[in-house]
Amino acid sequence: MRAASSTAARRTGAFVAVAVALFCIQLDFFALNLALPGIAEELDVTVSAAQWTLSAYMLAIGCFFIIGGRVGDVFGRRGTLLAGTALFTAGSVGCALAPGLGWLVAARIAQGVGAAFVFPVSVSVITNTFPEESRGRALGAVFGVANIGTALGPFVGGGFTEGPGWRWIFWLMVPLSLLSLLTALVYVPDSRDASAPRELDLAGCALVVCGLAALTLAVERGDAWGWASARTLGFFAVAVVAGALFVVRERLARHPLIDLRLFRNVPYVLVTGMGSLSNMGYGVTVFLATLYLQDVRGLSPLLAGTVFLAPALLVAFSGPLGARLARHMRPTAVMALAGAVAGTGMYALAQVSAWWLYVPVFAWCGLGLGLGWTFSSVATQQVVALERAGEASGVLLTFLVTLGAIALAGAAAAISAMTPQRPPEEAYDAILELGGVVIAVTAVAVMAVRHRLVVLGRIAPLSMRAHGDAGQEPGRQP
Repeated sequence: MRAASSTAARRTGAFVAVAVALFCIQLDFFALNLALPGIAEELDVTVSAAQWTLSAYMLAIGCFFIIGGRVGDVFGRRGTLLAGTALFTAGSVGCALAPGLGWLVAARIAQGVGAAFVFPVSVSVITNTFPEESRGRALGAVFGVANIGTALGPFVGGGFTEGPGWRWIFWLMVPLSLLSLLTALVYVPDSRDASAPRELDLAGCALVVCGLAALTLAVERGDAWGWASARTLGFFAVAVVAGALFVVRERLARHPLIDLRLFRNVPYVLVTGMGSLSNMGYGVTVFLATLYLQDVRGLSPLLAGTVFLAPALLVAFSGPLGARLARHMRPTAVMALAGAVAGTGMYALAQVSAWWLYVPVFAWCGLGLGLGWTFSSVATQQVVALERAGEASGVLLTFLVTLGAIALAGAAAAISAMTPQRPPEEAYDAILELGGVVIAVTAVAVMAVRHRLVVLGRIAPLSMRAHGDAGQEPGRQP
């Protein structure tokens, strides 16, 4: 009886620690978008310079996702979670106290590295703490709590910027992060890949950081520097060379940072691709809606944040919804459904302007996009072996963040190219329409590939009555 109570307490504690940590990361990121004008005004810099507070965070988090996931698998997920949460907390204090832009950017990098260790390890902590029959519900609930941070982010960012000031966004993070840290210290059990020696592919780490840093910088700053400038092209060249060397290194290393056989797992590739597209769509839609609401509709940051509440709440709901759907549908099928909802939502959003229709369509769009990028983290855990959970999650999150940054840069460049010839709202609508079509077509392609794999006998049919998926570990359902 006592053992059962102890197990239940450990699972509850692990859930609370992980959910609060992810809530902080999501809230922090989505709140800062609306705070940029306030940051620029207080620190006496341009809004373009203040953009580095977002770019630096994206740079750090994108570069270290893979490393964070693998460090957790190799050296222990509990210690990695604690270290990441502590670093995120320290970075939050640094941001709140920053006397200038340089200090703020440095603290944001610390936050990003901490978040990059927390996010993939959090997923694998839940995967390895909860039994298979309740694992999906736990992951769905965790992302439901995290997505509440996504929902509140614009509202909190706009409210604090107009009220006590943007620094309170970071002060809010400090007690919440400390709560997560202390709860994890007490309740989170340790786990790791027992088959892996306690060695890290340092050369692979250096190459992946170099490649992703160069790519992220080129994408994030390409519009400001000029896409054909020597600096932008130079960073792209560094990214290509580092990426090629990384692949060669991973093929030759005895204990690679990424086992490249992961990409032979077709369901994992389908989930990662659909999740990445959903995250790209979400980032672009939020970006375009922010411009539309403030520049075209003339709303204040607080009112714009209020409009975001409806879609953001459905994004929060998408976590538990994904867990419920997973009881009746295969992971790839859930991802395809999310793509269908997201694609139709983005396309429809470009067609409406009346408030009575804009808000519910925006919410429908948020549901599909949120389900797509949220459930992808759950789905990867269902189609890979438990001992590689952190690695698989780190790779997925790297694709999500890096491709999301590329999509945002592409959207910004497209707006710059189109606005001299047409009104801004027409440029926004054209981008939304293209994104919606691409996501919807990809959802159809995912189901077509899935059907082909079923015909070939490589994975189980769509019916949940089928068991023993070919080529997967027992209990995995692609």
